[in-house]
Amino acid sequence: MKMTPLEIQQQQFKVRLRGFDVREVDHFLERVADSVADLRDENKQLHEDLRRLKMELQGYKEREETFKRAMFNSQTVLEQMKDNARKSADIIIADAETKAEKILNRAHNRLSQLHEDIAELKRQRIQIEVQLRAVIEAHTKLLDIGKEGSDALDAEDDKIQYLTTSK
Repeated sequence: MKMTPLEIQQQQFKVRLRGFDVREVDHFLERVADSVADLRDENKQLHEDLRRLKMELQGYKEREETFKRAMFNSQTVLEQMKDNARKSADIIIADAETKAEKILNRAHNRLSQLHEDIAELKRQRIQIEVQLRAVIEAHTKLLDIGKEGSDALDAEDDKIQYLTTSK
């Protein structure tokens, strides 16, 4: 049974002939001793609990620090990954732009070449048309000359026939 400080202060012993009642004092001292023992045990238990809680707290603090470091490292890694992804994206975009520019340049060059080829074909067509006209005109002249010669020969044949029939 626990005693309070007030109970100890208010404890009154009966006075006897030779002083306080020894049994009452002994009984009180036993109660005080039991209370002090209980308090000592409780104090010891509380100190043990305090020590255990301090150790747990230290463990939690260490875990918290570890967690904070892990979070910081994770954040750092995440930022590095984002930066790397941005850089990779920039490189891919730059590469795509370079390839697109090369494709456009090749297309422009091919278009230019096609225009030149078309112009050359037009020039060749005109040249062939001129040559064909010249050949046609030459053949027409030859036909005309041949026809004139043929007409002259026919006229001479007609004269010869006329002369041969008139005789």
